Amino acid sequence: MSSPVDPASPAAKPRRPSPKPPWIKVRMPGSERYHEIRARARTLRLATVCEEAQCPNIGECWGAGTATFMVMGDTCTRGCRFCAVDTAKRPAPLDPEEPVNVATAIAEMALDYVVITSVDRDDLPDGGASHFAACIKETRARSPKTMVEVLIPDFQGNVADLFAIVLAAPDVLAHNIETVERLTGVVRDPRATYPQSLRVLERAKAMAPTGFTKSSIMVGVGEEEDEVLAAMRDLRGVGVDFLTIGQYLQPSRKHLDVKAWIPPEQFERYREEGEAMGFRYVASGPLVRSSYKAGEFFIREQVLSRRGG
Repeated sequence: MSSPVDPASPAAKPRRPSPKPPWIKVRMPGSERYHEIRARARTLRLATVCEEAQCPNIGECWGAGTATFMVMGDTCTRGCRFCAVDTAKRPAPLDPEEPVNVATAIAEMALDYVVITSVDRDDLPDGGASHFAACIKETRARSPKTMVEVLIPDFQGNVADLFAIVLAAPDVLAHNIETVERLTGVVRDPRATYPQSLRVLERAKAMAPTGFTKSSIMVGVGEEEDEVLAAMRDLRGVGVDFLTIGQYLQPSRKHLDVKAWIPPEQFERYREEGEAMGFRYVASGPLVRSSYKAGEFFIREQVLSRRGG
């Protein structure tokens, strides 16, 4: 029979993640353009995923003229264990002025590349797809030169809801699988399944074969390298063009623990493997996020080429 564990011993204490390595540290935001975007978002009552998700790259992206707006409110109906966004079964009603406000902000800020994303709104009949599509259309009307990427929820796999987004003609349609298949049930809300996310990406490509699709994987949550490579192959199998891979950062003590700090060399290996698999572009690094440097030169060139210059 094993000996009882002394409550004062290290073995009895909960595991604490090791200190952040030097490659995780970033500068505090402070550029003039950063403050302009922040102030205008407040005036128009807009939520940005950059702030809500505590993105470490907010200063760099906003300073470079790229921002990610979160529509349909700042409260999600799902409770993924990695996400800092607030959750509730019945969030506040949608703001009917939001599509115009988002488009107005983007036009006033003269943003070069914008990402529009949203919380999950499983409480709404169409998951908020028509509202989301209206935000894209209003942005297109007011800022025809601005490149528009959308990062969408799965809309519970509803094909008609997905088609409403595709019909609004974003330049890039992104949907994140977030993690490897084995850990999906641990990392994401039970309603967000790995096969469903792959189907969303596959159907989006089928609806708009010449359109660009994109996805993202977090690492450091307990996955193995071969599992990441398998997820990458799954994404290529459904025609995903662009891939981002980044380190998971724990928003608070109540969220999922960081299991490992992945070194830059491993991210570089993932990038090389992804390019060999045929992705048009792979952004892989400790601080990379799904919308990190969304206006990266290569993606801009791809979008402009597709637009006809």
